[in-house]
Amino acid sequence: MSRRAVVVGAGLAGMLAAAVLSTAGVDEVIVLDRDELPDGPEHRKGLPQGRHAHLLMTGGLNAMEELLPGVGLRRRLLAAGAHEVSLSSGMLARTPEGWLRRWRREGPSMVTCSRALLDWVVRSAVRDMAPVRFRRAAVVGLTGSAERVRGVRIAAPGGDTDLAADLVVDASGRGTRVVSWLDGLGLSGVRERAVDSGLVNASRVYRVPEGAERFPLTIVQANPYVSRPARSAMVMPIEGGRWLVSCGGSRGGEPPADPEGFLRYTLALPDPIVGRLISGAEPLTDVHLSRSTSNVRRYLEKLPRWPEGFVVLGDALATFNPAYGHGMSVAAFGARVLGRELDRAGSLGAPGLARRVLRGAARSADGAWSMAVSQDVLYPGVRGGRPTPGDRVLTAYTRRMMKAATGSYAAAAAIWDVTSLRTPPTRMFHPGAVLAALAGSPLPPSTEPPLTPGERAVLRGLDRTGV
Repeated sequence: MSRRAVVVGAGLAGMLAAAVLSTAGVDEVIVLDRDELPDGPEHRKGLPQGRHAHLLMTGGLNAMEELLPGVGLRRRLLAAGAHEVSLSSGMLARTPEGWLRRWRREGPSMVTCSRALLDWVVRSAVRDMAPVRFRRAAVVGLTGSAERVRGVRIAAPGGDTDLAADLVVDASGRGTRVVSWLDGLGLSGVRERAVDSGLVNASRVYRVPEGAERFPLTIVQANPYVSRPARSAMVMPIEGGRWLVSCGGSRGGEPPADPEGFLRYTLALPDPIVGRLISGAEPLTDVHLSRSTSNVRRYLEKLPRWPEGFVVLGDALATFNPAYGHGMSVAAFGARVLGRELDRAGSLGAPGLARRVLRGAARSADGAWSMAVSQDVLYPGVRGGRPTPGDRVLTAYTRRMMKAATGSYAAAAAIWDVTSLRTPPTRMFHPGAVLAALAGSPLPPSTEPPLTPGERAVLRGLDRTGV
């Protein structure tokens, strides 16, 4: 009998898992998804956050290139119109402690494009490198027992049908039904935690005005330290000569869906730069809202028993507030764990393989989970958590580090390394980073964005607000 793997979900986690399985020598890899997958970079229903800003951090891109050897993923993305943005020099960032300076030094970067483009490029790369089959289908359960999963059950007009598999990967995202699927096998008691700040995302696409093609990515970050709802906004370059403008507000500070209210929201932020930029830009779409933004952690690895032949990756295991830009990278880290464990085991049926993958994927999500939750619990009206004494100590240190980063390259570099997922959060406690935090900024805080003369002229030329 040939070895078959079934992947549930054709998003990033699913496609990267399919690539890993194919390169590991699995005879047949089938990817199931409810959606009809588009032939190009088009939005689809199965990506609830697909119209909003997504940042592919250095750590995530490196993991993806490792999982897709020889296809030149970074090159493909840039050729398709994606942008590579340096965190040290290519970004204007107003933090709760003030504007970060821009440094003419090497540092981590991120890739910006629409989520539709990213998914399409990754899917095309996987198709080019591996014989993966795609099938439109809705999975309604698992087959097998509490000891071993034998496949999936698929909804069909004439009655459900079963698809046998030696390994099933649940990469179905935020909408996973994994808890009920496990319950159907007699495995109950999954511990879950949800931390929901009530974040609402509102996004609109604009044409980049003539002369503003090289204007830096611009972000006004939310402030979790003032006992008020989160409010933030970002102008991000994407493919096709466009800006994707995303606003985010937690419970009580949600952005509106009407165009005039959207602009007023950006202008009312601690710095109105985003509103000033877009006031003179041509909108290309309506404002799109999304409320599916909570942090959710399913502690599947804690179950006393776990079936062989079943793996859970990506958002199906841990889902993050998308404001932090970590979900795609964590999905890649989980797929990398799958690949490494398959290499060690040498077989889909190796005893304990599924449990080792699950535990490794959970560990790879822990750092991003801690970063997201430790900030979200500070906002008023959050559901599912309150800051612990440990959270408050960490928050005080992080805030001191961020204040130092407004004028200290050493402090800023530590923050960039952690937020880009290039290093674990412990990087913030290396001796050099601690010294930078204790020393503080050697430069006075900047009350104005660090613009070049040319960028300042672009902003003035676009500004229709009179602010």
